[in-house]
Amino acid sequence: MSEQQRIQGGRVKLRDRIVGIIFVVLGLVIYLFFYKAIASGTVSTFIMTPGGITRGVVGNWIIPARPVLIVLAMILIGIGIYQFFFGLGKQGNLFLALACVAFVFSFLIYVSAGKRLNLASLFSSALSMAVPITLASFSGILCERSGIVNIAIEGMMLMGAMVGSIVGSITKNIWLALAMAMIGGGLLALVHAWMSIKYKVNQIISGTVINIFSMGMTSYISSMYLQNIQSLNKTPRFPSVSIPLLADIPFIGPIVFYNSLFVYGMILLMIILQFALFRTRWGLRLRSVGEHPKAADTLGINVYKTQYTAVILGGLMAGFAGAYFSLGSVGRFDEGMTAGKGYIGLAAMIFGGWNPFNAMMAGILFGFADAMASSVSILGSSIPGQFINMLPYVVTMIVLAGLVGGHSTGPAASGVPYEKEST
Repeated sequence: MSEQQRIQGGRVKLRDRIVGIIFVVLGLVIYLFFYKAIASGTVSTFIMTPGGITRGVVGNWIIPARPVLIVLAMILIGIGIYQFFFGLGKQGNLFLALACVAFVFSFLIYVSAGKRLNLASLFSSALSMAVPITLASFSGILCERSGIVNIAIEGMMLMGAMVGSIVGSITKNIWLALAMAMIGGGLLALVHAWMSIKYKVNQIISGTVINIFSMGMTSYISSMYLQNIQSLNKTPRFPSVSIPLLADIPFIGPIVFYNSLFVYGMILLMIILQFALFRTRWGLRLRSVGEHPKAADTLGINVYKTQYTAVILGGLMAGFAGAYFSLGSVGRFDEGMTAGKGYIGLAAMIFGGWNPFNAMMAGILFGFADAMASSVSILGSSIPGQFINMLPYVVTMIVLAGLVGGHSTGPAASGVPYEKEST
């Protein structure tokens, strides 16, 4: 066995032990803090149909809190001990994901003990809150697959949200507002591509400048005009639309198939992007530019054109994500309303391994953490609200720390300006 193999084996063994300890700790938390805090005979009631929905209705789910919690705690501790001493091999990530699901379910049982929690609304909110994160991750995938790092997604989203709100408020045409929001993000993306590709500006610096510009510009316009002239900041919103027959599927139907344009758009864009990147000649060329631009150039691929196209498409995607806040959520623009979702989208991109489907799953994970924080705050809990509100960002840090999925490696040429050799 080589030295490198021994080092790799040592890392795997260390990770197995860390994951095993995590399992045991989660099991002990369930027993010491959740199980012991609930009186005997207490039940948790989960409502299985979103509020106000009459399609796909399912009866409430009533769970005896203490018996379920003790079983979950014992399972986690048992798996953790086995993982620590023997390891679970390639199934370690799967069991870690299942452990997280079991812990979250235990937490929901704990906070809803003796109360009623609308579980269906929680999942529906999670899907909705995943939209800007997932779309931001798609924007990042398009850019980085072409070799351009784009941390300006947050600024593009913010600009898209403001432009969409202003245009929608003035014209009352929600489709025109959406188009202009996307164009707003696309124009900033063009600036980022121009600085990064033509002038070889450090891509992190370029993205940071765009974020600062967007934050300052939107804050100035909001404070000077939108807050004083309410007619400029009251736009129509996209309504929820049900898909016939599919919306009647029990439990799943009202959650997935009774939604706004943005949720359906997220799913459709994932399918298109997944197919385009891995099943078309355009996607092959795009990925080759991000991996080895010199080789791609040698084969006749226009590297600069490909990068410009990818970054601008990413900007349009970011503008669409920003429009979700003003045109799909609140019907107005507020300063800093994107609240870091662009950065969390980049975390979802990394967690998903620069793959659209995996990135959407990661976005839904982050959206669920966000939705759970909101639901628990409304339900009321002995846990301070500040800690609950930290939950989405704690999940982000855990993912980026590599506890799930190990270390992810992006496209080889990402962030490296390409200099075309003169002939």
